Amino acid sequence: MKLKLIAAAVIGASFVTTTAMADRVDPNLPVYEAVSGISGNMTSIGSDTLNNLMTLWAEEFAGFYPNINIQIQGAGSSTAPTALTEGTAQFGPMSREMRTSEIQAFEDRFGYPPTLVPVAIDALAVYVNQDNPLESITLPQVDAIFSDTRRCGYPEDITRWGQLGLEGSWANRDFTLYSRNAVSGTYGFFAENALCGGDFKDAINEQPGSASVVQGVSESINGIGYSGIGYITSQVRAVPVARDEGEQAYEVDSENYPLSRFLFVYVNKHPNEELAPQQAEFLRMVLSQQGQEVTARDGYIPLPETVASRVRGELGID
Repeated sequence: MKLKLIAAAVIGASFVTTTAMADRVDPNLPVYEAVSGISGNMTSIGSDTLNNLMTLWAEEFAGFYPNINIQIQGAGSSTAPTALTEGTAQFGPMSREMRTSEIQAFEDRFGYPPTLVPVAIDALAVYVNQDNPLESITLPQVDAIFSDTRRCGYPEDITRWGQLGLEGSWANRDFTLYSRNAVSGTYGFFAENALCGGDFKDAINEQPGSASVVQGVSESINGIGYSGIGYITSQVRAVPVARDEGEQAYEVDSENYPLSRFLFVYVNKHPNEELAPQQAEFLRMVLSQQGQEVTARDGYIPLPETVASRVRGELGID
């Protein structure tokens, strides 16, 4: 799909185009203007990571169209493909791309693949408790903390904070590991990109939502976990991450941060037909100045117009 190629090609450019969180909305994005005749009900089922954003976008959309109602469920990315295939949702937000089997199930039902729509950029943060003095961490170290397989190449299992260079009372403290559950796209992305495709340790505390991961870390002095940057609180810190030993560690808002990703909304769009007006206008609003201002306010990185305009063109809503 062309949209998949766009997503893969412009992720670096997207971060270069965006800097300080408050100033990240591209002024070249179009200003959304309401049209007539938009009303009715729609449903969104999918990503927990995108749950807040979908809710805020729905509220923004309702400001333009008081007679529209969007029901939002955020149990995890893996619930989106089934909902779209079964027709129980018009929007399928996901923090990962669909797997081949998920696309095939949809295509078996409709005769064409689902349409992938990049809507925002997320940085997957490695969180520690606010009182933890850890200054930085490498991806191989993250892998050695969270996995048994250590496919990223770290020479030993990491079970104590002292192995990361912490001293004094921290040296012999073990970890309390917090993770999303397996239905989550965040879980899959972290396994693929931070664990080099490896397996999580049995000792991880799987959480049903991103906020639960952050809450767990905030309540445990030994806690370490991962979640979208949009869920950060004052009780946790996002640790700078380096790709490997001896390389520079980058903050989550850096263009070089190694755990960045697109966030998506999937829709059912026949390749030879236009989207339903309600869906088209919602996505046009999301990909507008106002929609991406919501993205920035929620702590995520908005799309630059170079990306948003290509997406609107692919959807036929430019």
